[in-house]
Amino acid sequence: MTRHRPIPAHFLYLCAMIRVGEYNTLKVKKELEFGLILDDGKEGILLPKRFVPRGARIGDELKVFLYHDGEDRLIATTQQPKAILGEIAKLRVVSTTPHGAFLDWGLMKDLFVPKSKQLSGMRLGGDYLVRIYLDEQTGRLAATEKIEPSLSNDNLTLKEKDPVDLTVFRRTDIGYLVIINNRHTGVLHFNEIFRDIAVGDKFQGFIKNITPAEKSPSGETQIDVVAGKPGYERTEDAAAKILRLLRENKGHLPYHDKSDPESIYSFFGMSKKTFKMTTGRLYKEKKILITDAGIQLTKG
Repeated sequence: MTRHRPIPAHFLYLCAMIRVGEYNTLKVKKELEFGLILDDGKEGILLPKRFVPRGARIGDELKVFLYHDGEDRLIATTQQPKAILGEIAKLRVVSTTPHGAFLDWGLMKDLFVPKSKQLSGMRLGGDYLVRIYLDEQTGRLAATEKIEPSLSNDNLTLKEKDPVDLTVFRRTDIGYLVIINNRHTGVLHFNEIFRDIAVGDKFQGFIKNITPAEKSPSGETQIDVVAGKPGYERTEDAAAKILRLLRENKGHLPYHDKSDPESIYSFFGMSKKTFKMTTGRLYKEKKILITDAGIQLTKG
């Protein structure tokens, strides 16, 4: 039988009382010359003076991020890291050692990636997609390049048309594999992409289609996604944008249904399909006119 090393008692305590690697709202317990002590139900956690909001005093509740400093002490900060526990982000290597690499994640203490958690060795100055996790042996935050074991489409928390957060994972023959809400994978097909994207890019999208495992050629649940917002809400946002741009350009823009998709996306930030659907609706509502020279606001 495999024996597991017991999880340290201090780690169990931290998990029960506060959330390391996440934002916590804690009450100011004590004021010191070098910062504030925040109430964690025990000795308290230091918020160094440089991160104390102006006017903060005893009894106030502050939203802080918790992690371990260079001396392995749990510490609070009002700085915002580029990613928190469980999230996936593209971060840059700022130093390397024989034991691993350190990444800039927006805090004073860099984030460590053990050698065993790297795929092929990290180089100084390189950008890498990693997931932030909590080491069970030490209770400290670290990062891993080995993201796929944490991703699964077996127990979906999603349905079609749901808005989601997308992270570009890698390019495939049919589009880009994307990470959905830091826990599932999906495909953003090439015909749904209207701007340059790269691994690590983050943007909002929605679920277009879910193919159950029993109907999927791969034998696994497949999720197709689209960038932006679904259906009517998507065109509503586009309509407001087109009307605003028209007002900002003296009521006329040289774009219509025969303009090339790249020009439309470059100016409006939307696909030609969305542009045509939206301008068609605005025309029916008599808010714009469509001519050979482009679109223009009506005088009504």
